[in-house]
Amino acid sequence: MYYLALLAGEENGAASTPGTKEFGDAVARHERFWEAAGTALVGGGALYPTAEAVTIRHENGGALVTDGPFAEFSEVVGGFYVLEADDLDAALELTRQIPDASEGFVELWPMVFWRLENEHAGCYLAVLREPAGAANTPGSAEWDESIQAHGRFGEFAGPALRGGGALHPPSSATTVRVRDDELLLTDGPFSEAAEIANGVYLLAAADREAATALAARIPLGPKGCIELRQIVDE
Repeated sequence: MYYLALLAGEENGAASTPGTKEFGDAVARHERFWEAAGTALVGGGALYPTAEAVTIRHENGGALVTDGPFAEFSEVVGGFYVLEADDLDAALELTRQIPDASEGFVELWPMVFWRLENEHAGCYLAVLREPAGAANTPGSAEWDESIQAHGRFGEFAGPALRGGGALHPPSSATTVRVRDDELLLTDGPFSEAAEIANGVYLLAAADREAATALAARIPLGPKGCIELRQIVDE
């Protein structure tokens, strides 16, 4: 089974800025996790700071685009991993080794499916978010209708769609922290977020403007949004 791990912590200046020594030190810590995870790590990357993020909502038949992340929190998503594990216990054992679990927290989501078509370093991560009560249940009529809409988006995006996946409802998520080597688990996603993750896409685009135009075509619920972040290419 596949699991999406959203890595969150305080956005810390140089440590969150690609090209700095501090960022390189953070990458080195993650490289040790990559080695430990081995073939269980099937996707992921660091994200550029939230100052470069874009949030997209659908309003009055068009796309409303604003600079910045979907919400202002003291701890923000700074990267992601996709893990393959036999069950939740195995996924949690992997997640506790992620540096962000000790420095911030990790939202761990079981995925309904995950598809990776090609290399995604330097691409854009589109995190689809919906109010918790608006998340469709896999197998429901609403779910099937949503899947058809996303299938049409996939046809439109063509080779620019490098990967993506849908998530199980928020009741299946786990927030993971490690403090003093103790594993601390909380049922559900991070409690401050009114709009929870619902799925992800990996999009190839020449620049942020092109990525925004592509992401604006992703189907959303009436109160949903897309947080668009570029994946660091290193």
